[in-house]
Amino acid sequence: MDTKGAGRSLAWLAAVWGASRAVLLLTVFKVITVTGPDVTSDVSVIYRGWYEVLRQGTFPLDDVTWQYPPAAALAVLSPGLLPFLDYTDAFFVLACLTDLAVLCLLLRYGGQPGRSRRGAWLWTAAVPLLGPTVYARYDVMVTAVAVAALLVAARHPRSFGVLTAIGAMVKVWPALLLAGSFRRRPWTSAAVTASGLAALFAVSMPGAFAFLTFQRDRGTEVESLGALVFHVARHFGWEGQVLLNYGSIEFLGPYVGVVSTAALVLTGAAFGWLVLWRLRVARTDELTLAEAAFTAVLLFTVTSRVISPQYLVWLIGLAAVCLTHRATRVTAPALMVVAASLVTVLEFPLGFVHVVTSDWYGVTLMFVRNGLLVAASLVAARRLWRSTVSPERAAASPAADHAEGKTVSP
Repeated sequence: MDTKGAGRSLAWLAAVWGASRAVLLLTVFKVITVTGPDVTSDVSVIYRGWYEVLRQGTFPLDDVTWQYPPAAALAVLSPGLLPFLDYTDAFFVLACLTDLAVLCLLLRYGGQPGRSRRGAWLWTAAVPLLGPTVYARYDVMVTAVAVAALLVAARHPRSFGVLTAIGAMVKVWPALLLAGSFRRRPWTSAAVTASGLAALFAVSMPGAFAFLTFQRDRGTEVESLGALVFHVARHFGWEGQVLLNYGSIEFLGPYVGVVSTAALVLTGAAFGWLVLWRLRVARTDELTLAEAAFTAVLLFTVTSRVISPQYLVWLIGLAAVCLTHRATRVTAPALMVVAASLVTVLEFPLGFVHVVTSDWYGVTLMFVRNGLLVAASLVAARRLWRSTVSPERAAASPAADHAEGKTVSP
């Protein structure tokens, strides 16, 4: 075993992580100025306001920008763990520490037999491509929970279920981690944990589920796939507007409802594909669990009415978990996500004015970024299907696999 080579690789990894994260911290602390909107205002204004309300034992009932499950309160309240720092500063420090925790998890599991440290390298290299946004949102925190859940799944299926439920109660999407789980224990643990947390928040804090109404009323955000229709249509006389609506910049006007409905239909189609895959899957294992989670989140992100820059953090985290497996089949989609992350920082915050005004530079950025995500979704879905649904058993049910003892995933 080349211990010297491994040591040098880890030293380089630590150096790259440290240097890139130092730059991120300098940008969020405004030592380095970044062109475009102030991405830190979400923390200093919105999160800080929520923090003051949540400390009183209630959710922000009158704030339509509160669109998160009740356990999101834990992330917003977390800076209170560092009372010696200002709220905003404490949030950035905790985001950086969470980033480091993810790296440590990926390194630990990537060093096991049959594993690879490529996942740690992808996380280290891709996260800073998103710019200061990654530390100015709580998505890195929920991504850490999702990464931990997938990494412990094989040996601790109940813990996998518990962590998945906690993540879902913070920001919904980690529920998709269960897409590739075929055993009962994770589902049972997830259901019990989610029910318990929901009941606890419902009886202890008013307005725990007001977010459901706020999410339902959202429109088509300017960075989403569906928004491309209106970006182009504005050059041909479309009479709609771009306004701040429900906490994001959205298109409002003729046919927006139609496009938003089409996005929901596409999301339903993605769900239907996942159900069909589960019914026909012939071989599952720990790698399948990770790749199914990555594919599911990709599909639901691409078809969403909103594709905010911080959503890429989820995909980077799940891609990194997949790459901890030497035999992963989604290297190409993972690299597409990395490329999409670089384009994302070009459109937000650096070029957001071009996106909002739908000039050709902004439209080009959105076509490239969303095109990369669509391509990653299709390639990941195709590879997941081809590697787990054999032609001979395409009609076989999961029950038959269980009976033959061939399903071994968490």
